[in-house]
Amino acid sequence: MTMWQSIGFTLVLLLGHTLIRRLIRKSLLALARSKQVSDNRVLYVAHVFHFLQGCASLLILAGVWGLDFSRLVVLASSFFAVLGVAMVAQWSILSNITASITIFFAFPYRIGDRIRILDKDDSVTGVITEIGLFYVRVRDDDGDLVTYPANLILQKPVRRLEGKEAPLLQPE
Repeated sequence: MTMWQSIGFTLVLLLGHTLIRRLIRKSLLALARSKQVSDNRVLYVAHVFHFLQGCASLLILAGVWGLDFSRLVVLASSFFAVLGVAMVAQWSILSNITASITIFFAFPYRIGDRIRILDKDDSVTGVITEIGLFYVRVRDDDGDLVTYPANLILQKPVRRLEGKEAPLLQPE
């Protein structure tokens, strides 16, 4: 491939990258409006998608410019070995980010909804005040702010409460 062909492919890749980035952003904003979620949540999810898109574009660009992939494989395997150790040490951070993205697309509750997170040991009842990248904040009936990790809220049953909360029935 000649230098001019590489430059042409690079320009096409940069243009495509920019267009896809805008399309992702517009799609996320449209989805956020339809689900009535905050702009901060859109920003978190957009950053993750843009990072992944940037990595893919860099790999394609490296191929266009003739980067020796055998050396890249050694570098990548070393990087992923270190990253794997870091992931094991910090698995909860990654699981919370993944859960936050899942919550963005599939969580049926919004800020302002009154919910009960059912837990065998300690249930939480209150109003959702914030849905962040790592947590969901709920203001409970006593006025306390409970920060619930995003990965745990996907593992526990959550019930939306309509109007006043009905008392729990005790088994006889």
